[in-house]
Amino acid sequence: MLRWRGLDDVPTGWGRSVVTVGVFDGVHRGHQKLIGRAVAVAAARGLPSVLVTFDPHPTEVVRPGHHPAQLTTLARRAELVGEMGISAFCVLPFTTEMARMPANEFAHEVLVERLHAAAVLVGDNFTFGHGAKGDVPLLRQLGRRFGFAVEGLELITDSTDPGNGVTYSSTYIRACIDGGDVTLAAQALGRPHRLEGVVVRGDRRGHELGFPTANLAPPPFSAVPADGVYACWFVHGKRQLPAAVSVGTNPTFSGRQRTVEAYVLDVDEDFYGHQVALDFVARLRGMERFDSVDALVEQMGRDVDRTRELLAD
Repeated sequence: MLRWRGLDDVPTGWGRSVVTVGVFDGVHRGHQKLIGRAVAVAAARGLPSVLVTFDPHPTEVVRPGHHPAQLTTLARRAELVGEMGISAFCVLPFTTEMARMPANEFAHEVLVERLHAAAVLVGDNFTFGHGAKGDVPLLRQLGRRFGFAVEGLELITDSTDPGNGVTYSSTYIRACIDGGDVTLAAQALGRPHRLEGVVVRGDRRGHELGFPTANLAPPPFSAVPADGVYACWFVHGKRQLPAAVSVGTNPTFSGRQRTVEAYVLDVDEDFYGHQVALDFVARLRGMERFDSVDALVEQMGRDVDRTRELLAD
């Protein structure tokens, strides 16, 4: 898969292509439907497929200080869409100038002049251009003017509760994660929510208690689940190891700093300085303050046993 940052990275000889546009944070099941359709249309036309996304999140530019929690890093997004068969991953730096760009100018400059779109596929709630004034009907008008077809795909809704199902969206998934419901988040994502970061030095209290942990420092704006204890997969390179993970401030020790600490089962290894990831499978319990260290250690033992059971399944 080709990777471009900015329109200047698009090769000068780039021919016609099938384009899909969006933030695609999370690459959730709705995104997967859209991307899969774009790949299929491109294959049917004998053309490459291009996914256009933005960095930073447009909300951070339009409303500074309101950056939504990030479900996937750009690198993870690229990895996921590459696995789905996208030919080129194009990241457009979202600036104040781009935020002011009229919808017709965005369509002409990005879709026509640079990517030579033969077809453009978006979600049916897609908006673009200054003030988000562009929508799918306008995109279809512009497509007729500039010579590209347009498909607006319906959003995916949870089918387990007909008539009352929620629509899968990045906003919905962020709410699930913020509430600690990583199971619902995984249903919408089509896989467990992943938190990435570098392992940093902690206070080594876990080591003293017999449960040495790897302390994860995620990037800014990362979607960190609600305080509690979780069963996770600890991803280190190509290895996937079971781990009991604590998110919170360690109230038993009157902690104030929120941390993410992973006790990797059955592995005696120092991961300090390594880039790792946590795939959140299930929430075991909320964060609690224990009356004694012994009571805490006893509960930690139960958490490890439960983690082992869940991940064995």
